[in-house]
Amino acid sequence: MAVERAIVVRDEGLVDYASAYALQLKLVEEKKHSVDTDDTLILLEHPDVYTYGRKSKEPAPLGDNVFSVERGGEATYHNPGQLVCYPILYLGEQDRDIHLHLRRLESTLIDVLDDFGLSGERRAGATGVWLMGREKKIASIGVAVSGWVTFHGCALNVNNDLYGFSRIHPCGFSSEVMTSMRKELGDSCPTLAQVKASFLGHFSRHFARPRVATDLTTG
Repeated sequence: MAVERAIVVRDEGLVDYASAYALQLKLVEEKKHSVDTDDTLILLEHPDVYTYGRKSKEPAPLGDNVFSVERGGEATYHNPGQLVCYPILYLGEQDRDIHLHLRRLESTLIDVLDDFGLSGERRAGATGVWLMGREKKIASIGVAVSGWVTFHGCALNVNNDLYGFSRIHPCGFSSEVMTSMRKELGDSCPTLAQVKASFLGHFSRHFARPRVATDLTTG
């Protein structure tokens, strides 16, 4: 189990990718120079943007809304209505296992889905969260580590338009595998604020990070 360390939650709302990326890098450098300070969890949404990770099999096209970054994984897509979570965590000696970090993110997301009546599962060799027994992926994960401080993170499709996935092979798969809570639950889909609250509770438990500050939007 992780060494217990407090975490500050920052709900940034809708933020362009370049600004959020710069914030992550700033927090990572601050954390590396003062590892005993509180960790940070950034929650946000992005305007339409494509990101390409280290394992992308094809070069990222040129464009103002396209970024090549150091996270693991291949191409993915972010847009409003998707919950994006960037944990800036210092991994102490007992936690220096990136696969464990990924599995904790998957467990957090699976528990969030369960709160709203959806059954999720992890799959070997396909990091992220899939709907149980179906070829439908609902959450993507890609992380990076610098000086044992994590950044990048996960994205859960809540109430976002999935059309943008059709322009890429998300995580190396056909875009048809992507789904959302709205697509699966229809009018029973929770609000983004409800999903955030659920995520925080399960994240705090799986990562043993009690919250010391939380500023959640209510929309």
